[in-house]
Amino acid sequence: MPRIFDNMNQSLLPELKKTLVGANRADFCVGYINLRGWKTLEQEIEKFVGGEDFCCRLLVGMQKSPRDELQTLFSFSQNSNEMYREKSIELKQKYVQEFCHQLTMGIPNNQDEKTLRKLSQQLKSGKVIVKLFLRHTLHAKLYLIYRPELVPIIGFLGSSNLTFSGLSKQGELNIDVVEHDATQKLEDWFEERWTDNFCLDISQELAKVIDDSWAGDRLIPPYHIYLKMAYHLSQEALAGLSEYGLPREFGDRLFKFQEIAVRIAARHVNKRGGVLIGDVVGLGKTLIGTALARILQDDSFLETLIICPKNLVSMWKDYVAEYRLVAEVIPLSMVTQILPTLRR
Repeated sequence: MPRIFDNMNQSLLPELKKTLVGANRADFCVGYINLRGWKTLEQEIEKFVGGEDFCCRLLVGMQKSPRDELQTLFSFSQNSNEMYREKSIELKQKYVQEFCHQLTMGIPNNQDEKTLRKLSQQLKSGKVIVKLFLRHTLHAKLYLIYRPELVPIIGFLGSSNLTFSGLSKQGELNIDVVEHDATQKLEDWFEERWTDNFCLDISQELAKVIDDSWAGDRLIPPYHIYLKMAYHLSQEALAGLSEYGLPREFGDRLFKFQEIAVRIAARHVNKRGGVLIGDVVGLGKTLIGTALARILQDDSFLETLIICPKNLVSMWKDYVAEYRLVAEVIPLSMVTQILPTLRR
């Protein structure tokens, strides 16, 4: 009788690692892999000699988004048995980019960096070969481990993807397969897909994705970091300029640099909940702040609380009246007395 590995009563990962001890190669087929999750098996795979017959062959199934699935479902020209070579190359590039995007998620740490560098080395040395199956969607999860013993092939079949959660945390359903005829059929099934014309090797592309990411072993020049920061800041600025317009009252009162500051500041407040406007004396911070308050009032129905030195209270009250702000103005010296009495 097969054993059940559901990650609740019995976890798959320890048994998988134990079975890999003494193995000389392995074949994995999964629907999804988290590159950072490779740390769960990297030490066991590192012992492989490398090359087609002494490596870990990893077959990753093509996935579709719900939107793509729906489009296929209602297509009048479906033909799941054919796929042009050009389309397969396009899909290969798309999924390599998905792996690249995967590395931009989450906060990098030393363990992830070590894991990804080791994976890159294993891909380059041939200890790990990764192929993308593109003929049709493939959600299978199969782990075949080859050992030069009385039971040469041990299989694990079920629902666990090659991720830390899939192998050890979240509820899954997997069984081990050791019967010779069954493991031979699973090996034939894997081999048929591994050698399919639309199963494309992405090993070197994945190694390059890792090497070009924050996990790469080359130092990034400070100038490149500066350019990346400038790029993202410019994207933020362009978004603010396209999303927000000025109230008519400010159309002829603001210089161009002030108008731009207001619209970018509005974007920051909306996205991050606050913004700090800083400049030297005489460049119109008061008018910029007033225009920003009016935008937030008109677009988000927000009221404004203005806290300022006592000698500026009358000036701010004039701005509130002139630009029809729904606002309270209180002197800095009276904050502790007045704030508790304001309605929330």
